[in-house]
Amino acid sequence: MKPVNIAVMISGHGRGSNMTAIIEGCESGKINGKVVCVIGVNETAPAVAIAREHGIETVCVPPKTTESYDDVIFDTLKSRNVDLVCLAGYMRLLGAKIVKEYKNRIMNVHPALIPLFCGKGMYGIHVHTAAIEYGVKVSGATVHFVNEEYDLGPIIAQKTVPVLDDDTPETLAARVLEKEHECYVESVALFSQGKLKVEGRKVVKL
Repeated sequence: MKPVNIAVMISGHGRGSNMTAIIEGCESGKINGKVVCVIGVNETAPAVAIAREHGIETVCVPPKTTESYDDVIFDTLKSRNVDLVCLAGYMRLLGAKIVKEYKNRIMNVHPALIPLFCGKGMYGIHVHTAAIEYGVKVSGATVHFVNEEYDLGPIIAQKTVPVLDDDTPETLAARVLEKEHECYVESVALFSQGKLKVEGRKVVKL
């Protein structure tokens, strides 16, 4: 199959670990594709520096200062012939135009087992705090396709970790992050091999 062109969208201050996992997955050949650009909002974000170290083009578009933000993102993706968009710590809802054009071609990773501890405001350490306070015995990572609502797109893959009696949000986050990397790379690899099919809310692995 033809290698897929991937764009990774990052947050304004993210460390870039999921982005790096995807880049390294491409470089190792596990993913049949290439990260052609990284889209961020802040030139000083650590993830931007990491992308540049790998020789990847970076495009930074501050949402608050760009009236046509969604149009700029849309044009950036189209002009680079992007096949798959991967959100890595990206917090905003993408515009309807982008979601429609890239239906079932936008992925996100969430640090919990959706539909638990997800939705608006549930990100980062807040998720792990909520999981521990609720008393769940198992948590994990979910990779899903993106639709018009937070964390409600079809689920591609999930991996679990135990929640230990002495866990803090930070210790749980560290274990879940390892599963995020594994889950995300495996999901992108399947997409790059043409092995994912969406049937309603179900994602079938071919």
